[in-house]
Amino acid sequence: MIMERAQRKVITGVVKSEKMDKTRIIEVIRVFRHKFYEKVMHRKRKFYAHDEKNESKVGDTVIIMETRPISKLKRWRVIEIVKKAK
Repeated sequence: MIMERAQRKVITGVVKSEKMDKTRIIEVIRVFRHKFYEKVMHRKRKFYAHDEKNESKVGDTVIIMETRPISKLKRWRVIEIVKKAK
């Protein structure tokens, strides 16, 4: 009997730091409306993602996918560069 694994989470964000080798810090901004006050709110979150070939640069928009733990903080990997920075 073959067990199928669950679908992995995929999110889009912007590269904020490329100072580490094969690691990128990705900032994901979540926009939502407050339930009571109905104000549009922005929340930021940082994800450490593995970039095997060091292809992405600061300002690039990338797609990251959840993966097995690679280090203490890295649980995501860069799948695709959607838009290059100027």
